[in-house]
Amino acid sequence: MSYWLVKTEPEVYSIDHLKRDRKTAWTCVRNYQARNYLRNMRIGDRVLVYHSNSEPAGVIGIAEVCSDARPDPTQFEESGEYFDSKATPENPRWFCPDLKFIEKFPRLVSISELKQIPELKQMVLFQRGSRLSVQPVTEKEFESIVHTVNKL
Repeated sequence: MSYWLVKTEPEVYSIDHLKRDRKTAWTCVRNYQARNYLRNMRIGDRVLVYHSNSEPAGVIGIAEVCSDARPDPTQFEESGEYFDSKATPENPRWFCPDLKFIEKFPRLVSISELKQIPELKQMVLFQRGSRLSVQPVTEKEFESIVHTVNKL
């Protein structure tokens, strides 16, 4: 099993949207490294859901990968914001797995709180210049965050 963190803006698609929908295709990612991570996700992988561009930003819950990545349909929607004129059904450029809701934390664990956890000091989230919306997380990092939530 692998572990991941996905960022989402809560006013666009929050953990509450995921809870309501039960599962969703994780579409509209347009960064090649993040795309590669999405393609590497496998059914059963655990995912930390991170609310970004919010005050405060932080981890709010857990999802699980419930399908392998497939071509992201938004790349083919000509009138859409995420249309990619170089993508074709025969040669797609962008991919999306399905994520299903597992748990919403009792409260958001803010980025400032996360930075206080010694086991997280090497986390990709804190690396200088790291702005990826999809990133790997180690099992130890995942467990440290879940342990922090359980102490709340």
